[in-house]
Amino acid sequence: MDHLELDRLTALLRECAGEGEGVDLDGDVLDVPFFDLGYDSLALLQVTGVIERDLDLMLDEEALDEAETPRQYLDLVNGALAARTAA
Repeated sequence: MDHLELDRLTALLRECAGEGEGVDLDGDVLDVPFFDLGYDSLALLQVTGVIERDLDLMLDEEALDEAETPRQYLDLVNGALAARTAA
C-alpha cells in the first residue's frame, strides 16, 4: 500500500477503539478533531501501531501527537509512505 485513505483510517478507528460517540464516521470528518469524533490519544496510538505493523513503517510520534484531525493524520502517514517510496 502506498497511500492510506480516509475509509481505511475510519475502519481502523472502529476496529481498534469502537465507534466514536454520536458521530457518523461515514460523513465528512476529514477536518473534525479526533476529540470531537470521540477518539483520544490511546485510540490513535492503537491505530498507529496497526498502521506501522501492517505497512512496515515507522512514524514520527511527535508529529502524530500534533495531528488533531483525520486530514492531518493522513497527511503524516502518506508523507512517510511517499518518502519511503522515493528512497
